[in-house]
Amino acid sequence: MVSIFAREITDDLASLVKQIDDTVGKNKDKRMAAFVVLLAEDADAAAPPLEKLAKDRNIANTPLTVYDGVAGPPEYSIAEDAEVTVMMWVEGQVKVNHALRKDELKAEKIKEIVASTSKILQEDCGIGQQDP
Repeated sequence: MVSIFAREITDDLASLVKQIDDTVGKNKDKRMAAFVVLLAEDADAAAPPLEKLAKDRNIANTPLTVYDGVAGPPEYSIAEDAEVTVMMWVEGQVKVNHALRKDELKAEKIKEIVASTSKILQEDCGIGQQDP
């Protein structure tokens, strides 16, 4: 499971979401999933730009939602100074955590984050599969 929490929609965020969405689509057989949460002061105002991102980038495998409050859900402990937080989970345990300040999410970092999905796919592979 990949969870992306963001406080602002940017072109770099849209690129990350699209690449994660594509990775999820390619790994459905491994039960890979993802979701995106936009942390906003005004959920009603934040929803239309999020819908536009989904439409413009053809996001097909990843739910995009809005959370009312920039601090985010308390149980996720989102860093106050993180513009984007990406967590990757296997069986309820965080295996990868990227907390990025404003302007740290760039092409090279996006590539690194997408590549780190292999860590959760390797651990998740074999769940529900039988040995030959």
